[in-house]
Amino acid sequence: MNRLIDAVAAAALSLTFFVPGIAAAKPIAFAHGTTVMGEYGAGTMEELQVFYAPRYFYSVGGGHLALNSDIDGRSRDITYARFNYLVKRWNREGAQANVFAWGGAGNANVSESSGEQFTWNAGLQLDYETRRVYASLKSDLYESSAFSHRIDTLQLGFAPYEHEYDGVATWLVVQGRRYTGEIFDGTETAFLLRIFKGAIWVEAGATTDGKLQAMFMLNF
Repeated sequence: MNRLIDAVAAAALSLTFFVPGIAAAKPIAFAHGTTVMGEYGAGTMEELQVFYAPRYFYSVGGGHLALNSDIDGRSRDITYARFNYLVKRWNREGAQANVFAWGGAGNANVSESSGEQFTWNAGLQLDYETRRVYASLKSDLYESSAFSHRIDTLQLGFAPYEHEYDGVATWLVVQGRRYTGEIFDGTETAFLLRIFKGAIWVEAGATTDGKLQAMFMLNF
């Protein structure tokens, strides 16, 4: 799994000819646009984010993340403000690649301690897509004096047909995810069906443990 993650990261960084797309959930869509993203992983992770982009290369906003340990039942509820930055974008007809970075801070309620914990957040996302293939690698770190959790997510997708830019796109996606900090033991693998058209993007499926996994994104 780690070798596969490293290979996708290297490939995404080395690409140089790309074009706009929306197969991957992105924290920045377009200038003066608002992005709303949500994710539900039954029993493990729930997250809601809202970002506004004054310019095409950065956005500001916040979110709420709830983590529930599959190992010992501990939980975290983290509310944060965040700044997202488009580090690099490559465009060409038929393909696109992006490098995003972000940082922020907030507070967390921790099940094994009383009171709120100041928490900071940092992350990185690499993605590459054409109208037929897609790859994304995202790493998200949350730290406080009481915990440290990193969520690494790798997605690989294939489109059974080459969609038109104004049509309905369908993707078959395999997702691998690892959590640090005693949230989940091993790699959580999910198989997802993704559909998007214009500004609306949704996907749903199940993990190999039979748990529901669902995401959505809305741009306006």
